Amino acid sequence: MTIKVAAAQYDISFLESFENYQTKIEGWVCEAAGQNANILVFPEYASLELASLFPKDIYSSLEKQLVALQSLLADYISFFQTLAQKYHCCIQAGTFPVRQESGDYRNRAYLFMSDGRYDYQDKLQMTRFENEQWLIKSGAELKCFDTEYGKIAISICYDSEFPLLARKQAEAGAVLILVPSCTDTLAGYHRVKIGCQARALENQCYVVQSPTVGNAPWSQAVDVNIGAAAIYTPVDRGFPDDGIAALGELNQNQWVFAELSLANIEAVRTQGQVFNYKDWPLQQRFLGVL
Repeated sequence: MTIKVAAAQYDISFLESFENYQTKIEGWVCEAAGQNANILVFPEYASLELASLFPKDIYSSLEKQLVALQSLLADYISFFQTLAQKYHCCIQAGTFPVRQESGDYRNRAYLFMSDGRYDYQDKLQMTRFENEQWLIKSGAELKCFDTEYGKIAISICYDSEFPLLARKQAEAGAVLILVPSCTDTLAGYHRVKIGCQARALENQCYVVQSPTVGNAPWSQAVDVNIGAAAIYTPVDRGFPDDGIAALGELNQNQWVFAELSLANIEAVRTQGQVFNYKDWPLQQRFLGVL
């Protein structure tokens, strides 16, 4: 099976209404669908532009905006469900901070299917900003999703820098890992980028990174955004020599597209020049050496 993936380099806007948000998002989805994209990926915390719909004392407060955003969650989910069905594609909508019964929040990445189904992956490894300044806490479950395009996993930003998480997803059958990201420094962007490339190398799979870009000075949470979207591959015969199927222009608003053959993943894992995926367990013999 060959699929076309679209990764967004997505700007954070100051919005006047939820209808304006819908118009903006549907414009992005329509553009990608017009290029025959099957899977669309939006960035981590892309939903935080919705905080601009509330008064200044709310959107300028890290805590108050989280509370206010919950009033939009049901409409947010319904809207993306409709888009995935209307354009017959799979949409990873970025992430939304979702309040739990405990009062804590999870950084939740929803995956919407073209048949109306949806599921989510919560972020597992929290950054210092999330831990020390915000109320965002770690999720509890690592998932792999069955879709019409095969098994897909989601690794949210910082999660992509931890190899055992992606390894468990790959062993569960994922050949495509989606990485919505949000970084406010060039170093942060490169950390996630390097993590994504390493996960593609280790697991001989595809990894798709989608970042927020541009400045939103009105927001304490997503005021500075730096990055470039990309689709990474194994580094072996039948794939790009640098393991990059597509890479966007740094900090530009754009979609980045790539056509991916899922059959090539099985081929490289069984016939590649090296067997990164298959040889992973061999590391175990050396763990007691040091």
